[in-house]
Amino acid sequence: MTARTIYIVDDNPEFLESTQFWLTGAGFEVKTWGDPVEAIEALARRDRGEAACLMLDVRMPQLSGLDVHDALIERNAQLPVIYMSGHADVPLAVQAMQKGAVTLLEKPFDDEMLEAALQSAFSATGASAASATSARSVEPQTPEDAEAAARYRQREASLTPREREVLSYVIQGIYNKNIADKIGLSIKTVELYRARGMAKMQVRSVAELTRIMVTHQV
Repeated sequence: MTARTIYIVDDNPEFLESTQFWLTGAGFEVKTWGDPVEAIEALARRDRGEAACLMLDVRMPQLSGLDVHDALIERNAQLPVIYMSGHADVPLAVQAMQKGAVTLLEKPFDDEMLEAALQSAFSATGASAASATSARSVEPQTPEDAEAAARYRQREASLTPREREVLSYVIQGIYNKNIADKIGLSIKTVELYRARGMAKMQVRSVAELTRIMVTHQV
């Protein structure tokens, strides 16, 4: 079986160590960097024929994950990217998904979501690493994509107009208090609409909500 390599770029050394330990135990080849500049240089020289993906922290002090992604594209060294966020930075999350990321994972990881993300990433390498990191097509590309889109549309259709309005502000990173001021409701009422909307969308975090709403271009 061909070795599958996971590259990880994150400025948190403890996170790198623990994640590398877990993924290595799961049978992956793992290479990590705490310095995004070093990562860009190394990834630009990697074997383009290998089965690989990149787990990339969205926000780092030296360069953002978006900057690293852009640098790799400029060097024609792109590969499927799984973005990671420890702070549910919604505006950056939206940009990450618009760049064609495989997905966005919120730290700490849910094991099932991580496994699903890696499966999607390595499926993308089987087709073309370049196409996997290009802008997403509007039309579903696989039966699985079509099923996911149908499920999304069903959930989205169950939202009331007010729930939809509140969630649209949530994924922009606007706080409940500011949403309440914008639409003339109490904070408690906004919290209620937000909770109901997220329950109907079957998401547990703002990052997950952002991922599916941006993916399906709401």
